[in-house]
Amino acid sequence: MNVLRLAWKSLLNRRDTASLTVLTIAVSVALLLGVEKVRSHARLSFANTVSGTDLIVGARSGSVQLLLYSVFRIGNATSNVAWSSYTDISTWPGVRWAIPISLGDSHRGYRVMGTSPDYFEHFRYADKRRLGFSEGGPFAETLDAVLGAEVARKLGYRLGDELVVTHGIGTEGFDDHDNHPFKVTGILAPTGTPVDRTVHVGLAGIEAMHMNWNRVETDRRRARGQDLTPRQITAFLLGLDNRLAAFKLQRDINQYGAEPLLAIFPGVALQELWDLMRVGEQALRVVSILVAAAALAGLLAVSLAGLNERRREMAVLRSVGAGYRHVMELLLMESALLTLVGIAMGVAMQNLALRALQPWIVERFGLLLPISLPTAGEWPLLGGLMTAGLLVGLVPAWRCYRNSLADGLSTRL
Repeated sequence: MNVLRLAWKSLLNRRDTASLTVLTIAVSVALLLGVEKVRSHARLSFANTVSGTDLIVGARSGSVQLLLYSVFRIGNATSNVAWSSYTDISTWPGVRWAIPISLGDSHRGYRVMGTSPDYFEHFRYADKRRLGFSEGGPFAETLDAVLGAEVARKLGYRLGDELVVTHGIGTEGFDDHDNHPFKVTGILAPTGTPVDRTVHVGLAGIEAMHMNWNRVETDRRRARGQDLTPRQITAFLLGLDNRLAAFKLQRDINQYGAEPLLAIFPGVALQELWDLMRVGEQALRVVSILVAAAALAGLLAVSLAGLNERRREMAVLRSVGAGYRHVMELLLMESALLTLVGIAMGVAMQNLALRALQPWIVERFGLLLPISLPTAGEWPLLGGLMTAGLLVGLVPAWRCYRNSLADGLSTRL
């Protein structure tokens, strides 16, 4: 306790230098925890993109490609799936529900996905959470549309507004279906997934949109009496009664005789896709290590610089009876206090920054970073940083040990 009290008073006596050292460590800790939180929650958000879906089925290609266009709305399918194949497989024993997906159109840069009302009933994300509506509800009429949260926010749509779908992908399509505008009947609550960036319409609306009708009201009346069953879809999602039967069903679909199909497990495909992106994750880890190293280097530099100015102080302590061990304990305690206070300030600084930036991060990147105490995965990082701070304190302590009493009291100081 005497060493702790003496170390604290010594730091107060050098409060300007100590404050700058603590601030350097705090900023480094805030960056370290911030980078680690982004890394871990980006992976968690990535894994939570789809949940509760046992199989994804599409034309035979690659598992990652099928996952990209069916879940992330990235890219296009090499081929479509016949509607007859979808209706056949959806009635197989063990299939509890099936959700068709039809892609190929867009609206002002956002993908348009044709599906059925079962999508809002059975699709899950983030540990089997259901889709919720912030306004309105699912589409009921042929030319109704349900918007993801980002689409509605960025484009300023409200319930009852009309939008025109474009054939093709991109901000500028090559065939506007301006004679068949869709009416917004629902806006989904934010999910942090590609659902937020999707315009959802019914499969019948996709078919009606490509018919050569001229007036919207005529469209809505005629659509009720038309057979708008699609001939093809892009892919479909399956939920099973028993997940243990998924391997057999996957094999049966992959060997389907009517057309070449591919069935994949979403979790396995997500892991494959994340493995392809592992370079980015490792880059974030390297950034974390460099940030921590910069903080420790700053602590070491300040300690050594301060030691050169404190040679007379150390010599006086030794002249009044303090041994080498006491002086080394004093320097180690100072290093420990600086590191500990810097870590505490860094945690507080990170949470304050998150409180201010969290709405912008969610809106811009769809990534929810919680404001909380360090998690179980972050405590080892802080513990390692604390240990490293003590080890850094050994360097000036050893330098002080090697300095002689006469050197400390000499007039050339």
